[in-house]
Amino acid sequence: MRSGRRLAVDVGKVRVGLAISDFHAILASGLATIARAESDSETAKQILNALQGEEIIEIYVGLPLNLSGAETASTADALSIAKALSEIAAVEVRLIDERLTTVSATSALQASGKNSKQSRPIIDQVAATVILEQALELEKASGAQPGKSLEQLND
Repeated sequence: MRSGRRLAVDVGKVRVGLAISDFHAILASGLATIARAESDSETAKQILNALQGEEIIEIYVGLPLNLSGAETASTADALSIAKALSEIAAVEVRLIDERLTTVSATSALQASGKNSKQSRPIIDQVAATVILEQALELEKASGAQPGKSLEQLND
């Protein structure tokens, strides 16, 4: 397992959730929830600004697919943010299949006693944490970088 912090991004229509790992890639923690900007490039800048000087080795963007693996209405949105990030970030941007992460995040918040209205401001952040946990587990299990690069998706 490579050392270094990783950032996960859950792209929503209104908000973007961020989660970051510790240096040893053991823990994933919510970092921030930011409002989507008018442009994807401005949203990408806000994402990197939220890091507040943290050094990361990789960025994972959740790729929303339906249960059969086909693209959804949100897939293009996530890809657009991933491309905007790849243009300004000094590290690789990889896409992680995020099927059911929002469902998992919602269940976790409900189990902690939060209703949907209370959860709205942080649901994307919790979903980003789930994406990051999945990516870390994939890397631990396989020894390879998790997810796919933007170039691999275009193949």
